[in-house]
Amino acid sequence: MSRDETLHIAVIGSGGAAMAAALKAVECGARVTLVERGTIGGTCVNVGCVPSKILIRAAHIAHQRRESPFDQGITATVPVIDREQLLAQQQARVEALRHGKYEDILADNSAITVLHGEAHFVDAHTLSVHTVDGSEQSVIFDRAFIGTGARPAIPPIPGLAETPYWTSTTALASNTIPERLAVIGASAVAVELAQAFARLGSQVTVLARRRLFSREDPAIGKTIEAAFRAEGIEVLNETQASRVAYANGEFVLTTSAGEIRADQLLVATGRTPNIDTLNLEAIGVKTTRGAIVVDDRLQASVPDIYAAGDCTDQPQFVYVAAAGGSRAAINMTGGDTRLDLAAMPAVIFSDPQVATVGLTEDEAKARGIDADSRTLTLDNVPRALVNFDTTGFIKIVAERDTARLLGVQAVTGMAGELIQTATMALRAQMTVHDIADELFPYLTMVEGLKLCAQTFTKDVTQLSCCAA
Repeated sequence: MSRDETLHIAVIGSGGAAMAAALKAVECGARVTLVERGTIGGTCVNVGCVPSKILIRAAHIAHQRRESPFDQGITATVPVIDREQLLAQQQARVEALRHGKYEDILADNSAITVLHGEAHFVDAHTLSVHTVDGSEQSVIFDRAFIGTGARPAIPPIPGLAETPYWTSTTALASNTIPERLAVIGASAVAVELAQAFARLGSQVTVLARRRLFSREDPAIGKTIEAAFRAEGIEVLNETQASRVAYANGEFVLTTSAGEIRADQLLVATGRTPNIDTLNLEAIGVKTTRGAIVVDDRLQASVPDIYAAGDCTDQPQFVYVAAAGGSRAAINMTGGDTRLDLAAMPAVIFSDPQVATVGLTEDEAKARGIDADSRTLTLDNVPRALVNFDTTGFIKIVAERDTARLLGVQAVTGMAGELIQTATMALRAQMTVHDIADELFPYLTMVEGLKLCAQTFTKDVTQLSCCAA
């Protein structure tokens, strides 16, 4: 088959969804033109998951040097924080991953042509790309994949736009640790960065429009709020800023809880899909709340147009984006596969971590399912006991009549490491009795899943430490 006869797929973006789509499309025999208007690699590796988790880990180390459950036997010390050196270490790892996992792979793949510029649709099979050198280039394609990601959403608070506020992107790139930091937001990004900067030396105040993690099981927000207060992080619930001003190096927030002053302000209130400049309305692509609507085949409302990741109405996780991009490529090249999000794990990298999968008890009942649940506090989990850290819980939700697993919510140290076991159990339609009968390694946090499952039929406080 000649190059002209080979299926041609245009991929817009170069992050998790776009890279997965491009590589899978080539694997399936297509040729790809990939268009990227900014830095290759998208959000996750450059300004999202990777740098944030490096910062969070550094802050965790700083916190444990300052305070740990073993301070009676290990002398605590106040660490000296060199933010410029931490930032250099962080960015070196970001650059290495971007080169190794994105740029080098694209450069070595002869079936992928990379255009640096901004794309918009002329019609349902043509892109116009305004390249970085100022020229216009037309790309005619058979199928198109949109993986343009999202950017921080900025609330319309009077005065905010005139101030040098931080988003998650600018916070992660800053070489300073503000003495006083105010955070507007109460979900994953706000909570993770609030705690990280607090542990690196900032006095942090969090403004939650309702409460922390208001869309999750209420016990999650209460547990994290208690952990925050124990670390000296102030959480203001039911609090909104009505005006923001900045003068003489100081932010002044007018709020329903009174005036708040800070040296820096972090706004972390969600993310907005990057689809504004694509001219999607001209080709009839349906959107909802600014995001592209896709079906479980990752197809948009227009034939031959596919999308995945944060620019769509799917959950905003990079592993969902990558899975969507890969499946979209299979479908664009003649296959037929679906993205099943029925068992989708989520992790928030606070301390303790928050990890969830499946339905909460309230969600199950809202669907008309007769649900039962058990909550195991961590003073019943041997791993937590030997860690001298029993903050948190594991909760299992099950169908009452069949005992079939419906969901798990965990707030524990390393909760992210146990949630995949729960995810696989959920996908396998296991019952709590199945989980209770499984072999779990002793002195692991994931053993808490077994213990929680056992509480549906017995009192685990009356078991020996590793009883089956």
